[in-house]
Amino acid sequence: MKDMMGLMKQAKQMQSKMAKIQEELAERTVEATAGGGAVKVIATGKQEIVEITISPEVVDSDDVEMLQDLVTAAVNEALRAAADMAQKEMAKVTGGLGGGLGGLF
Repeated sequence: MKDMMGLMKQAKQMQSKMAKIQEELAERTVEATAGGGAVKVIATGKQEIVEITISPEVVDSDDVEMLQDLVTAAVNEALRAAADMAQKEMAKVTGGLGGGLGGLF
């Protein structure tokens, strides 16, 4: 019974640390670019896009598809970077178990 109480205490501490990290991740950002920096995307550690910047030079009404591809590539890279950052931070608390928890973190 004593072991169970200790385990529950550890789980509660881990949960508290994870909640704190999630709050911190909401404030941290990552940046990704595409097209040699023509499209820049900033995302939070919670995988929310907060800014997209497009250089005027890549805005061509005759080639909208290229611009769409650049935006898509930059957004995907920013979200990958945000997820990677979040996973690394959570692994500090979970000892690497984050991926084993259904990818919730």
